[in-house]
Amino acid sequence: MRRLIFPILMGLVGCAVLVSLGVWQVQRLHWKQGVLDAIEARISGTPEALPTGDVTDPTVQDSLRYTPVRAEGMIDAGEIHVLTTVKDEGPGFRLIVPFETGGRRILADLGYISEEAKEAARSAMPATIEGNLHWPQEADRWTPAPDLEANIWFARDVPAMAAHLNTEPLLIIARQIEGGPPTLPQPVTTSGIPNDHLSYAATWFGLALIWAIMSLYLIRRTLTEERRRI
Repeated sequence: MRRLIFPILMGLVGCAVLVSLGVWQVQRLHWKQGVLDAIEARISGTPEALPTGDVTDPTVQDSLRYTPVRAEGMIDAGEIHVLTTVKDEGPGFRLIVPFETGGRRILADLGYISEEAKEAARSAMPATIEGNLHWPQEADRWTPAPDLEANIWFARDVPAMAAHLNTEPLLIIARQIEGGPPTLPQPVTTSGIPNDHLSYAATWFGLALIWAIMSLYLIRRTLTEERRRI
């Protein structure tokens, strides 16, 4: 019977470790859902005036991220077209423009335009924009450099876009627009924030079940061999 000690011990320890990892992922799932709920509540909050002061500090940007704002001003000449695709609409571009409001010049993401509308003539015009502040982290070292001649960008890089359009590194992603060119707003949501903890938990619990089955098989096999020796 001493031969049973090892498979029983391995079965219990392995199952305990795998189940504990599954429980930890369930706890992480509840934590992440709380974070997403808080972000959703902030996104849908009452619009505020634009924040004042320096917004180049990453700490300040993190504190202002998702803040709902409303601003009146003038959409100025100059555009950036960021490659995107929208369900039921197909490939197109996000229309990023300089927006002058209250003596400031900031960035505004007005939403989706089709490939056909890319070269349409758009002049300066007044607008009221309601949306959320955001600093999308879409660019990485694998992101191609923008094609400035064709005006095609492959990610929203707020510092680079601000430098190109000579604005503050402050971006409003529009939810509603009064005035302005025809676009399909693509407001900020939490849909792009991953929350895979449920699948991770299922994986760990599944591995625990497999480990238990394999351990029981090994124990049964060991018992059978012991009986044959008697």
